[in-house]
Amino acid sequence: MTSDSTLRDAASRWIAADPDPATRAELEAVLARADSDPGAAEDLADRLAGPLEFGTAGLRGPVRAGPNGMNVAVVTRTTAGVAEWLKAHGHAGALVVVGRDARHGSEAFATAAAEVLTAAGFDVKVFARPLPTPVLAFAVGRLGAVAGIQITASHNPPADNGYKLYDATGGQIVPPSDGEIERAIEAAPAAVDVPRAPGAEVADLLDRYLDEVATLPLGHERAVRVAATALHGVGADTLQAAFERAGFTDLHLVGAQAAPDPDFPTVSFPNPEEPGATDLLLALASDVDADLAIALDPDADRCALGVRERDGRWRMLRGDETGVLLGSYVLSTVDRTTLPDPLVATTIVSSSMLGEIAKAEGARYAETLTGFKWLVRAGEGLVFAYEEALGLCVNPGFVRDKDGIAAATLAAGLAAQLKAQGRTPLDVLDELAQRHGVHLTDQVSLRVTDLAVRGQLMAKVRATPPARLGGVDVTLEDLLPDADVVRLTGDGVRVVVRPSGTEPKLKAYLQVVAGARGAAQERLTALRADVEELLA
Repeated sequence: MTSDSTLRDAASRWIAADPDPATRAELEAVLARADSDPGAAEDLADRLAGPLEFGTAGLRGPVRAGPNGMNVAVVTRTTAGVAEWLKAHGHAGALVVVGRDARHGSEAFATAAAEVLTAAGFDVKVFARPLPTPVLAFAVGRLGAVAGIQITASHNPPADNGYKLYDATGGQIVPPSDGEIERAIEAAPAAVDVPRAPGAEVADLLDRYLDEVATLPLGHERAVRVAATALHGVGADTLQAAFERAGFTDLHLVGAQAAPDPDFPTVSFPNPEEPGATDLLLALASDVDADLAIALDPDADRCALGVRERDGRWRMLRGDETGVLLGSYVLSTVDRTTLPDPLVATTIVSSSMLGEIAKAEGARYAETLTGFKWLVRAGEGLVFAYEEALGLCVNPGFVRDKDGIAAATLAAGLAAQLKAQGRTPLDVLDELAQRHGVHLTDQVSLRVTDLAVRGQLMAKVRATPPARLGGVDVTLEDLLPDADVVRLTGDGVRVVVRPSGTEPKLKAYLQVVAGARGAAQERLTALRADVEELLA
């Protein structure tokens, strides 16, 4: 395979328009090899297959030269588009906050974004060092900014980076903003022609954020031992500071994973949900005889909890288990004299148990499409929201997004109270199951190399939906055009199928509800087998 003239011309145009000498040289080297090296030709074609699509999750992609990657040129044109979008909505000259994690390229990308905005006339504040994404989300609301940009790829593989955008509400953008911004990016000049200027002011909102975390309903007990990991991300220092501010002093960090490291050397995939990612954490929890284990993802907006089973073995709770555990606790702490009609929310793919808990507590309940951009817009009086993918918002009053630091601190408070009562989180989960039925959830995830396969499988399910799943008659509900989602439901069975918004996967979310755990597990096993066959 050789690169054709069209590809070479496109590469040459990109090189001429790239303001970064490092990525210019990188693409020049790929281009030079492309005529004689089939692998280089394929690499060149992939790098030029972009541009990266700007969606409600912003940008994510591999750090590399070319329009289909994360680099200074892409960030420069993206920010030029964001600046024009903000001006079009009457925000010229207003405040924008820029933060970053510690991934490859993050500092350069954050600098580029800040300088483009400064040159465009905005009042720009930046963080002096890498900080968790929730601190950026907090800063947008606390400072009254019209937008916030966080350079992060969250829990993506080490090769990736990303660009997450918050609007004036303090939440992530929703349609039609994404389409408006994408069109503005398309209209932006070449990156080399986009003006940049230094002068952004350094801001430090961490202390104010930590003060707010310490005001969460943590109870009066503080005797709890916690093992925690930051998975080589930026959460360790902030988590330790949050615990100290709140009065929790018995925290043990996984040393090999505490310092930020963009190569993530001890994990194959820096996501607490992935097999093996929390092995070091659970080993530490066992070694120090912890009461609770906590895993943050690399930008610390997600939080996973680990508990000791009654046989002494440690395991991580599923996202739905953590969600109902903390949701139930938050509802029990709401002051109904000041907030008589609280709202809790989760997504259409998460466990429906939170709805049963809300009903029993006399609270309102909402289900939204997946993503915290929708959850934080669930309605007035929101006190708690979660999604099964380890996203938890226990503090919508000051962070309108998922917040792993706040969730971890609240979980420590709950664990301390339970320990003082001679109980554990598993006891609470058992009690919830007794009251509301056993809700078991699982996920079937199909990774694809060709994204077209996802659409083909979705079309197949829509065209010939199964009549039975898990031994139960089911009916199909199609959520188009609002979302590319199908929902199959029957007596005590629910399956939601959708393409992932951030990964090359088709995901099926399974739930069964039964009166006894054994019956629920048996039905879930049968349901999983049927869904795997459906998506084969």
